[in-house]
Amino acid sequence: MLKFHRTAKGIKVAEFIPGYKMITGPDDLLDIMADAGYHDSNSIVIHEESLPGDFFDLRTGTAGEILQKFSNYRVRLALVGDFGNIESKSLRDFIRESNNRGIINFVKSLQEALSRLDS
Repeated sequence: MLKFHRTAKGIKVAEFIPGYKMITGPDDLLDIMADAGYHDSNSIVIHEESLPGDFFDLRTGTAGEILQKFSNYRVRLALVGDFGNIESKSLRDFIRESNNRGIINFVKSLQEALSRLDS
């Protein structure tokens, strides 16, 4: 289920409501992207608790596979969660690099997500 927000600049952002359903893989994300696109949104917010448990284990390839879909379809994404206590150096580097590029953003709050997607 998606909830829609407008950024300060009027960009329409789709938020995947946490607790509605777990995202289990790339096909779920394609459905979310299609639904958002149908509602004229090419920016999506997903909360950490909606992602599969192995998402943050880079060895599984789940994060890379899922996030590649966003790059391929030029859909911006903000992942909301507490990413400050991540111990994996490779995951911290991945998050920092993603945030620098701006297509995929790892943020602490919905407000921060809307701000990052407002460009």
